Amino acid sequence: MFRDKSKIFLVSCIALAVISVSGCGAKLGNKALTYGKPVSDPDIYVDIHVPDKAWQGTTLLPDNHRPERSRIIEVNMQGRIVWEYALPGYLTRYTNPGFDVERLKNNNILFVLPLKGVYEINRSGDIIWSYEDSKVSHDADRLPNGNTLVVFGGGDERSDPQAKEIDSKGTIVWAWYAKDHFNKPSYKDVYEQGWTHTNAASRLPNGNTLISLRNFNLVAEVDPRGHVVRTIGEGIFQRQHDPEMLPQDRLLVGNHTIPHRAIEVDLSTGRIVWQSSGFERDASPVRDANRLPNGNTLVTASTRIVEFTPQGEIVWQLQLRNVDLRNPKDRPRLGFYKAERITPQ
Repeated sequence: MFRDKSKIFLVSCIALAVISVSGCGAKLGNKALTYGKPVSDPDIYVDIHVPDKAWQGTTLLPDNHRPERSRIIEVNMQGRIVWEYALPGYLTRYTNPGFDVERLKNNNILFVLPLKGVYEINRSGDIIWSYEDSKVSHDADRLPNGNTLVVFGGGDERSDPQAKEIDSKGTIVWAWYAKDHFNKPSYKDVYEQGWTHTNAASRLPNGNTLISLRNFNLVAEVDPRGHVVRTIGEGIFQRQHDPEMLPQDRLLVGNHTIPHRAIEVDLSTGRIVWQSSGFERDASPVRDANRLPNGNTLVTASTRIVEFTPQGEIVWQLQLRNVDLRNPKDRPRLGFYKAERITPQ
């Protein structure tokens, strides 16, 4: 399942094309709202909360269950909204594939509008920085050096870089192309919503980059020069999402087996060492799994966000009501995509 690779990938500095980078003077649209008294949304509710077992804090997530009001919300442990940012109407169509959101260390919010760009706003909703490029989707991470790591898998072709690192001015300083390794039998003729449909990338502490190639059912670890150090998950992963490297050489992913679930794999043995309970069809797909500081795991499905203990007990659950995602065409773009628990500062 795990194979060392020696072929060198092309890594290049590329001049920007069809890209714009904006600063504080740019205008994105709507302002954000911070609620002194948290407000309820009748479609969103918490039905399980075990305070002494759940990791306390707020939960930040993109909420797209009603496309006409796509937004980013932060909810408390009771499921009430404490902060929200509504996307301007002209941007609400840019939510699939991969309306990704994360809080930065400065408390700003970084988010991806797939096939449109990456944006950073402050808590007042003012745009601080943006990188507009029709070839971004799914995932963006701010790196410790201030650069931003982005992926493109929303219709990617062989000629496209599936992951790239950009500096604050929008210059591409590192790029990785799947074609330099995977343009061969069993991979080269695959195509579903893109060639690789890369859906995540993260920079590891050792300087390597973890890249999730959904259509190939594997994750590649790539070193700074572009070598593939290893491929992970072959024979286990099914359309995996949001891989997270854990201590002791373990990897946590959202896995699209039937039923969908989060799994943790010991990379030294290739064995599954933990898994969540499965999600019913109405809640699928599962596209995010995060390990919390207390050892619990926060798992995001389309209509449910669930916190599991290591023993599998559900100690917090946020759900959607009055939303029908049974239509296969609607399911990928509606509902929840990712979520992260924010510890009070």
